[in-house]
Amino acid sequence: MLNERSLKTLQGVHPDLVKVVHKADAITDLEFLIVDGVRDKKRQRELVAAGASTTLRSRHLTGHAIDFMPVVNGEVSGKWPAYWPIVEAFEKAAKELAISIECGARWKKFPDGGHVQLTWKAYP
Repeated sequence: MLNERSLKTLQGVHPDLVKVVHKADAITDLEFLIVDGVRDKKRQRELVAAGASTTLRSRHLTGHAIDFMPVVNGEVSGKWPAYWPIVEAFEKAAKELAISIECGARWKKFPDGGHVQLTWKAYP
């Protein structure tokens, strides 16, 4: 079940992506936190400067992306194995809802384990 901070972080995020988040949460027994939703341009520039992002055209700027972190044994984990079952829950949820997403964990150039976004093609 999503905690209060995660629910607050979803404010301003596109309603279809919010539906996917809630469905993924219902599909999996694994705990995860939504740690980022809508960002402003200043924050995005900071992330690019720090090497945490590669673009100033982030889907976060328009509410079309979220970042999550797995929680393992009560602790937030950034370890790759913890992302995969949750990524799979997001993908299953999106498929069941017929909402087009992509998960950063599957990106080849800049893998981003906890990133989920609505596709550019379906949500320009």
